[in-house]
Amino acid sequence: MAIIDPLGDMLARIKNGQQAKLDKVISPSSKLRLSVLNVLKEQGYIKDYSVSKNSKGFDEIEITLKYFDNQGVIKEMIRVSKPSRRVYSKIKDLPKFYNGLGIAIVSTPKGVMTDHDARKQHLGGEILAKVF
Repeated sequence: MAIIDPLGDMLARIKNGQQAKLDKVISPSSKLRLSVLNVLKEQGYIKDYSVSKNSKGFDEIEITLKYFDNQGVIKEMIRVSKPSRRVYSKIKDLPKFYNGLGIAIVSTPKGVMTDHDARKQHLGGEILAKVF
């Protein structure tokens, strides 16, 4: 089965895994997914992730989810830019999610980063997702 939106698929797996109170979820690997997971790990939304080969020889990511008081750390995760509708933003128009308490994950010419880092480096780009 072909996945139309690979990043959206990974974000849905993380959300569903937290709702089911799973320790880990598995997703196919790609550079974009790894970049987004790196941002989520740096910001404290997931514990860790690791890449390994599956039985068919393809790379897959094992994502270790994070909980606090038996509740998932991620309260809300929204996919903003989709394959059918790309959303780009200039630096002055970068959104503040939950008044700066949440993060927007932005793909910039210097890589995938949070909206806070993009503002510091004066970069705009494609808004991939919002996380709180």
